[in-house]
Amino acid sequence: KETLYRAAHAGGATVLGERFCVFPNGAVTGVLVLAQSHLSIHTWPEFALANVDLLSYGDIRGEAVLREICERLDVERANLTSIDRALG
Repeated sequence: KETLYRAAHAGGATVLGERFCVFPNGAVTGVLVLAQSHLSIHTWPEFALANVDLLSYGDIRGEAVLREICERLDVERANLTSIDRALG
């Protein structure tokens, strides 16, 4: 939870709410509702895997969000897919 909050702050997001669930195996599903949309994480500890989703309809520094998460979770490898939305 703290990692997502710090990442949101690093990216300049405004957090409006949260929902987190920790499963018996230690897996976590969590979402921060942002004024700009959402930031979520789903983890699979048995595979040392996490999936992070940032959807933004405002000014958020996505690179800063990802950097903070990677540093705090001691990520060895990250794959990033970014889809710019069309304006107009």
